[in-house]
Amino acid sequence: MCKAGNASIAYFYFDFRDANKQCLRDLLTSLLIQISASSSPCCDILLDLYSDHHKGRNQPSNTRLAETLKKMVKLPDQLPIYLIIDALDESPDTSGTLSPREMVLQLVKELVDLSLLNLHICVTSRPEFDIRNVLEPLTARRVSLHDQSGQKQDIEDYVRSVVYSDSQQIMKRWKTEDKELVIRTLSERADGM
Repeated sequence: MCKAGNASIAYFYFDFRDANKQCLRDLLTSLLIQISASSSPCCDILLDLYSDHHKGRNQPSNTRLAETLKKMVKLPDQLPIYLIIDALDESPDTSGTLSPREMVLQLVKELVDLSLLNLHICVTSRPEFDIRNVLEPLTARRVSLHDQSGQKQDIEDYVRSVVYSDSQQIMKRWKTEDKELVIRTLSERADGM
């Protein structure tokens, strides 16, 4: 659908190893760029935001970025937009003030509450309590892969490939029973990761 120009897709992966892929601002800027790249009207909306902030000299607030995203998805005659938010559990969940994860969850709730037929949102995450608590009431369809045998087998296969690879010199010297113990222990304690 996207290749044929009948839909837009925007994908964002939260990555605990990359400080630039953990917060609401990171998500919003990425989604705005991706959506505007496939739609002239959306590109015009992004250009207005850029102009309103002195051609990039001033940074828009997260609120303004979120308003811009909502404006894009609410355009009349807008083609379907698919937003994929991957690994939300890797967004920090700090206590005290509103955490980066809570801000993302708030945005997702606001987007769902728009009730737009052309907007489709897929969020992936480990089943963390705070995430489930917000998303479960919003969803029409929920799929859990967390305890699926295929998921567990994929993790075991990955760990096995690393332990038996030739890239790690130290592991070459391990006894087979030690390698198997590492594989079994890491696979059992992976908790879906």
